[in-house]
Amino acid sequence: MSAPVSRGELWLNHLTANAARREGLCPSVQVADADLNGEIARFIAVVPDANNRYPRAAKGEVGLLEGWTLAKVVQETLAEDAASAVKRPIIAVIDVPSQAYGRREEGFGIHQALAGAAGAYAQARLAGHPVIGLIVGKAMSGAFLAHGYQANRLIAFNDPAVQVHAMGKDSAARITLRTVEALEQLAASVPPMAYDIGNYASLGLLSSLLDIANPDAPAAEEVVRVRTTLAEAIDDTRRVPGRGSRLAAPNRRSSALVRERLRASW
Repeated sequence: MSAPVSRGELWLNHLTANAARREGLCPSVQVADADLNGEIARFIAVVPDANNRYPRAAKGEVGLLEGWTLAKVVQETLAEDAASAVKRPIIAVIDVPSQAYGRREEGFGIHQALAGAAGAYAQARLAGHPVIGLIVGKAMSGAFLAHGYQANRLIAFNDPAVQVHAMGKDSAARITLRTVEALEQLAASVPPMAYDIGNYASLGLLSSLLDIANPDAPAAEEVVRVRTTLAEAIDDTRRVPGRGSRLAAPNRRSSALVRERLRASW
C-alpha cells in the first residue's frame, strides 16, 4: 500500500490538475507549471520523502536538500523570466512541520540552505514576481521562513490542522519552562503564542482566511474557490506591490506606533 499523500501534495495535485512535475529535483520538492486564470504559474510544495537521505527531513521537514532545491527552483524562475515584462506568479503550497533538526544538518550548514531559499523568494518578490503563499497545513519554524513567509500575500485555510508557530508545543513548553497545558493557557491571552490560525490572522499577516469543509477531500467547487482566491491575490499584488497592510490589524497597533515614531524621529 502506498503512503498517504500529504496535504501539501494533495493540494498541489488539485491546483495544477495533476500537471507533470519538474524533473531532476529531490523527491521532497515538487514543482509544477500550470494554468491559473489564463497564465502559467509555478507551484512549489515540500512533501514527505520516506527515503530521504537525511532521515530528519523524511516527514516533510525542510532540510539541506529542500532548502537548496527551493533556492535553485526559484532562482531558475527569475532567470527564465528575466527578459519578460510580466513576471510569472509563484505559488508556495505550504505544509511543512518543521525545519530538519540534526547534527549533520547543522554541520553541513542548514542555516545557509534555508537562507538561500528565503533569499530566493525575496529576490523573486522584489523582481516583480507575484509570490503567493497558500498555507494548507502546518507552517512551522525555519521551514515556513524558507518556504512561503517571503510571499507578497499569505492565504490560509481556517482549519484546526493549520498551525503557524516558531516551534512545536512540546519544544515551546520546554524552552519556556512550562507544561503544554500552561502554554496553552498563556496562548489564550497572548495571540503570538497561540498556534491556531485564527490568532495568527489577528496579527494581520493573512490576506485571506478560507473556510474549506474538508481540506483533505475538497469538493470541486472548493478547489475552484481556492484558485480564484489565488488569482485575486496575484492581481492585488500587481496593483499594490509589497507585502500588503500587515500592520493594519488590531494586534499590530504597537508595531505601527513604533514605526510611526521612528519615522518622525528620523
